[in-house]
Amino acid sequence: MPTALSLAPAELHLAELTEANRPAQLPLLTRIAGLLSASPAVTHLLVRGSLASGTADRLSDVDFVVGVHDRDLPAFTSALNDLMTVAAGALLPGWRDTIVADLGGIGFVFLVQHEGKLQQVDLYIAPASQITALRRKVGGKMLLQRPPAEITTSQIEQAQTHVAELTARPRSCTELLIEHLVLAVLLHKRIQRGQRFVAYAEWHLLHTATKDLIKTALAPTSRFWGWYQLREELVLTPIGRACLADLDAAITSPAVPAAADVNAALDRVIVLTERACPNALDGLADALTAYRTYLELA
Repeated sequence: MPTALSLAPAELHLAELTEANRPAQLPLLTRIAGLLSASPAVTHLLVRGSLASGTADRLSDVDFVVGVHDRDLPAFTSALNDLMTVAAGALLPGWRDTIVADLGGIGFVFLVQHEGKLQQVDLYIAPASQITALRRKVGGKMLLQRPPAEITTSQIEQAQTHVAELTARPRSCTELLIEHLVLAVLLHKRIQRGQRFVAYAEWHLLHTATKDLIKTALAPTSRFWGWYQLREELVLTPIGRACLADLDAAITSPAVPAAADVNAALDRVIVLTERACPNALDGLADALTAYRTYLELA
């Protein structure tokens, strides 16, 4: 998948968005739009959320819907991490978004370095065959619309199967660690904005990710769902007992966190990862150092 910006700027319909909003994130939005639309697999590109509605603030994320020809969806999602980390400056591989609504595609969240800060970039990758129905649900502003080549029934089925399989695939320890890092950024934004209810929900998601990380590392063949039998499965080893103590500290923290609570949770989960699944940190040392620096500068 090409990463060079091969489209003329006029082919990205940014003028309406610029006049309506003039967001501080516009340079980043334009750069990511150029990278994505350079792929011939991309048929549609929409901006949604506060950048589309003209209500963005300095903390707003850059939120795209990316239509991809059904035939190309598996290859495009496989190459997406490389595109975003190498060409777009994402600090980490994307988090497979479990918060976004099910709209027939797959959501990813990337943390991209932009003007000395970490900026959240949400990409919802959807089959081109679903874009018309999806747009009726989410609205947004269309930046790019290419008539796709003929989409066959078998290609639609292939795309649907790929989405279902990717969504159902168990997450690795590395992916669960990245989930913590992304959720921490989201939580800091909620705290700064005073969004207590959303902070409460995302704080619970972070605790659940900690539980999932422990189970994936220490009880990968567990027959029990969710939080059941955790103590019984993990209390038998010193590592398991230490991880249970970390989880207990997490769930007894305040229901709505302050920034210091989020930072303490991050410190705890990194130590937990070093203890229970150190291989999950392979290749992430520099990214973690940069991540912590960006959080301190936020």
